Formats: sequence, structure tokens, C-alpha cells
Amino acid sequence: MKRNLIVVAVVAVAVGLMLWSASRVSRNPQRLTSGAAGKPAPEFELKSLDGRTARLSDYRGKAVLLNFWATWCGPCKIEMPWFDELQNKYRSQGLEVIGIAMDDAAEDTIAKFVKDVGVNYTILIGKEAVGEAYGGVLGLPTTFYIDRQGRVVDQVVGLVSHSDIEDNIKKALGSGTAQASAPANSGAAEQK
Repeated sequence: MKRNLIVVAVVAVAVGLMLWSASRVSRNPQRLTSGAAGKPAPEFELKSLDGRTARLSDYRGKAVLLNFWATWCGPCKIEMPWFDELQNKYRSQGLEVIGIAMDDAAEDTIAKFVKDVGVNYTILIGKEAVGEAYGGVLGLPTTFYIDRQGRVVDQVVGLVSHSDIEDNIKKALGSGTAQASAPANSGAAEQK
């Protein structure tokens, strides 16, 4: 009995520290200098909320804002409408926003959240392996800005201002050559 209480206490402390750490990272954005800038963004294959398969390579020739988020992440809820607005503003110039849901919530819970927030960009169901391929998602939100050639332009952990997001989008759009539209069968469905 005493051993069980100790185990529960240790687990509670560990979970508390993880949540505290994640909330601090979310509120204190950091530009990561892990050397990701200029390197190719790792390829992935994930399922969208409607069951289609999406790959990063489907968006080659587009600038991509790749955002790792979760339904429980407060700062994520703030920036998601900004991403939607900025995709509408810059889509004609070649921007695609992709959100990767990193929570353990059921797909229907994620879909309801996305609908309630009013997100109209592509949402994919994340896998730990994809987060690991991107250097480990150290906190949420984590956003990668990827240029038209598939290279990481910038990486930010935590919530930043609308203008900082827009500046990074402009950097990603300015790199490489424009392409009129995404491939006809990209496999990534937009959520309405």
C-alpha cells in the first residue's frame, strides 16, 4: 500500500513537471538554433482527419507553415485563427498551412476542436516518430517554416506575435521559385 502511494506521488510530480515545462515553453517563444535552418525538412506521411494520406513532398514548390499543436495547448488556440487568416492572405502566393495534432485525443475530439476553432487548413494526426524526425517537439506549439525547396527557413517553439508569424511566412515564400498550385492529388484535405 505504501509503495503504491509512493509510485502515485512520483508519477504525479513527473506529470506536473512536464506540464509546467510545456506551459513555460509555450509562453516563452524561442528561436531554436539547432542547425535546422537551411536543412531539408524531414519527409513524413500522415493521415488527415478525413482519412487521406498526406506527405510533405506533396507540397514541394509551396512554402509550408508546419505547426505541431494539441487541443489542450492554450497558446495553440490563440495562433490557429492567425494561421487560417494568413493562409487565406498568402495562399495565392504559394503558402500552405499544415497542422499536426500531437495529442492522444481521439480523432473525433480533434475534429470537433478544429471545427469549434474554425480552422480551414489541413490538419493531420501526428505520430511521435514525426516529432522525433523534426528534432523532438520540445513544447507546443512548435512551428517550422519551410521554403519552396523543402528547406527549413526557421523554427519557433511557443507563441509569437502575429507579425512574427507573418514575417516568417514571407521569408519562406521568398525562397525558391513560385509554383501556381499544389499537385492536383496532394492527398491532403482541407478541413471545413
